[in-house]
Amino acid sequence: MNIHISVVSPVYRGEKMVEELVARIVASVSTITDDYEIILVNDASPDNSWVEIERQCTLNPRVKGLNLSRNFGQHYAITAGLTYSISEWVVVMDCDLQDRPEEIPNLYNKAQEGYDSVLAQRIRRSHGWFKRTASKWFYKVFSYLTETKQDASVANFGIYNRKVIDAVLSMGDAMRYFPTQIQWVGFRKAYLPIQHDERAEGKSTYNLRRLFRLAFDTIISFSDKPMRLMVQMGLLVTLASFIVGIVFVVRYCMGLIEVMGFASLIISLWLLGGIIISLIGVVGIYLGKLFEKAKQRPTFIVNDKRNID
Repeated sequence: MNIHISVVSPVYRGEKMVEELVARIVASVSTITDDYEIILVNDASPDNSWVEIERQCTLNPRVKGLNLSRNFGQHYAITAGLTYSISEWVVVMDCDLQDRPEEIPNLYNKAQEGYDSVLAQRIRRSHGWFKRTASKWFYKVFSYLTETKQDASVANFGIYNRKVIDAVLSMGDAMRYFPTQIQWVGFRKAYLPIQHDERAEGKSTYNLRRLFRLAFDTIISFSDKPMRLMVQMGLLVTLASFIVGIVFVVRYCMGLIEVMGFASLIISLWLLGGIIISLIGVVGIYLGKLFEKAKQRPTFIVNDKRNID
């Protein structure tokens, strides 16, 4: 069976949104082609999301379901959906309907102009002030540390040619972050301004702790610049210590030091101790990532599937 377009959507706490999501995707994609599939990946959601996905699979054979064995995370669920997709073009979108299915034809038409990837650019985001601000600064820091250009208005939503998806799947990174992987693999990209809706139901599961962990893991996974910054800091401290040493020698010769060595000893101990501990910590984190990679654990595990051979 030849599939022209796949729509991949990770599902978590989406029980009440799945039906509308599928209906709107079908209505939208049908204007492009009848050869499509919708892959819904249940990331071990604690509600009845999988039950609803199973129901949609029964009603429409073009809807396919994957049920992961545990909660792996959004970007690992996306990887699972991409792995099982078999189409020429793949649309990736969230299940909360903030990514509007009605934008899919616009993304597809833009891709037909000769682009391999068309990324949805959220000009006016419907997130709260805190999340918008945190996202903006995360991408600024992330761009600096990875020495790449990152856009806070771009997330997962977009349409991608099969060769782009195959390139992303070929990456052996233990840490998966789809937007950065898309940027890294290259190919010809375009950006399309879209409308960004309010979340259809409930609240985002990304709290401050999870956002910070995602940001930290992503930066460590995609860049070695933190280690290089620590080396530069060490060189600067060495230079500063040399200058301070000269100052104290001069003050000693002028008879201006009353308690010999106390200030310089305490300052150097605290400063160098903190830097050494930080450097060891950064090196330890990178070694931990290598350890995770060396174990070669699967990126995801499928517990059950529907309408997939």
